[in-house]
Amino acid sequence: MKTIMSGNEAIARGAWEGGMEFASAYPGTPSTEILENIANYKDVYSEWAPNEKVGAEAAIGASIAGVRSLCAMKHVGLNVAADPLYTFCYTGVTGGMVFCVADDPGQHSSQNEQDNRNTAESARALMLEPSDSQECKDFMKLAFELSERFDTPIIMHLTTRVCHSKGLVELGERVSKPIVPYEPKIAKYVTVPANAKVLRAKLEDRIKIMREYSETCEINKPEYNDKKVGVITSGISYQYSKEVFGEDASYLKLGMSWPFPDALVKEFAEKVEKIYVIEEMDPYIERHCKLLGIDVIGKQVIPSFDELNTDIVRNAIFGGTDKPRKINEDAVVRPPTLCAGCPHRGFFYALSKRKNIMINGDIGCYTLGAAPPLSALHTCICMGGSLSMAHGASIAMKRANTETKVVGVLGDSTFFHTGVESLIGAVYNQGSSVSIILDNRITGMTGHQQNPGSGYTLMGKETTEVDIPALCMAIGVKEENIYTVNPNHLDEVNKALDEALAKDEPTVLITKWPCALKKFTEEDKANFDLSPKKCIIDQDKCKKCKSCVGVGCPAIYNSGDKITINQDSCLGCGVCMQVCPFDAIEEVK
Repeated sequence: MKTIMSGNEAIARGAWEGGMEFASAYPGTPSTEILENIANYKDVYSEWAPNEKVGAEAAIGASIAGVRSLCAMKHVGLNVAADPLYTFCYTGVTGGMVFCVADDPGQHSSQNEQDNRNTAESARALMLEPSDSQECKDFMKLAFELSERFDTPIIMHLTTRVCHSKGLVELGERVSKPIVPYEPKIAKYVTVPANAKVLRAKLEDRIKIMREYSETCEINKPEYNDKKVGVITSGISYQYSKEVFGEDASYLKLGMSWPFPDALVKEFAEKVEKIYVIEEMDPYIERHCKLLGIDVIGKQVIPSFDELNTDIVRNAIFGGTDKPRKINEDAVVRPPTLCAGCPHRGFFYALSKRKNIMINGDIGCYTLGAAPPLSALHTCICMGGSLSMAHGASIAMKRANTETKVVGVLGDSTFFHTGVESLIGAVYNQGSSVSIILDNRITGMTGHQQNPGSGYTLMGKETTEVDIPALCMAIGVKEENIYTVNPNHLDEVNKALDEALAKDEPTVLITKWPCALKKFTEEDKANFDLSPKKCIIDQDKCKKCKSCVGVGCPAIYNSGDKITINQDSCLGCGVCMQVCPFDAIEEVK
């Protein structure tokens, strides 16, 4: 049976068919849907982890306990999970274990570009690179087999286009793998220096065996056509290369790109006249070829950053000047903005009115608070970094004898990810920054995944909900320095901000209101007034002062002659009504 699947759906299917028993991840585009689809297979266990390190460690624990396991993450997530990865490459596995890592060339939804092929080589983890949905499924099954065969974790290197593109996939049946009975192996899994030195030497022996496999495995395959041109490539770049050259070139497609198949590449190079290396981001393949003394054309013509596509590759190779084809080139540009009814808007509006303040932001949909007209976010570096940065900046401001106050802003899921440790640092070191947690009751930016504060697991089970104020008190924040407010009530927000900013010790301000797009739970309905509302403008009272426009709500239209509120978009949060100096905006139930 064949069906159409995205790469992420196919990864999930391949993991299930391959006998996986345990999967953990932290959501992050473009990898999010891997775990969301694994959760549809009810005969395996899946969970959202607080962050990628925790997810990796849980999957590692499951592997050591004898089952096939998986953890998934976007490229920057591997930075967080690198600590256990590097050491697990020393110890090896019991049940097969796969790191599904999705890079984001072009930064469609990320704060940086990162080529994790380099990480696989640095960590010495066997790496597979599928180029389409069918290979995603097939390589996933193969990954578990190779992991156990070579006693190593596998990195399944994905990219945005592989994750989200769809193609035909032939389905198979699940083949359950017997769980390996647990037995303690102290010399293998306790990496004190005496053991780790031995494991390091054994790792080199395994690498030699894996390298031999890379030279002859079926997924590293030459395709000989016209031998005047040869292309060495991997992943989605193989698809672009085939579309550009067709049968007018020969190809060496690397499905297993670490350990690098030196002899196979040399053999291919001897059979073709002119060699192109086509790859996204870093010159990973190109560098290996040049170390082998092979003359290739790579990054001198292929862009060294951003996402490739067929047009870009064609123009780079053949010197064309055509612009890449775009769909709807005449469409009006729509910059991203906080949604109508977003509970973050009222808070950011109040914060934007503050003077002498540094606002440190974080990774999430609330990063859009930096956009005009709010412009209420001044930094954004990495997930969980806002509270740490705010602490450091507040110390610096004091040493500079300035009156500038400092706040850090992050969401509930980000707070659980790495913000808790950041707050611990601020409290332990007696800082004076204000830590602001925007609790919208869900993980918003990646599509409403459950988190430790939502009260539900990935598998839909009710669970313990983390009490954020109680957690902050446990860290050491004084109870009188913790404020919980409704962000749609500006007076409430302003009062809490005034008090928090006036204090010279760690304070926490929590805004608590469900995401406007969330599927409300029974708990949401019981705890918040979510009755349908709309706001309308009385045109007789409206003076066109544009105060309401200043809140940045996409439901408010300013045509020049008249300011109106789109009733199809408005959710009646009431923020615009509170800022109107002429009482021209009314709420309608």
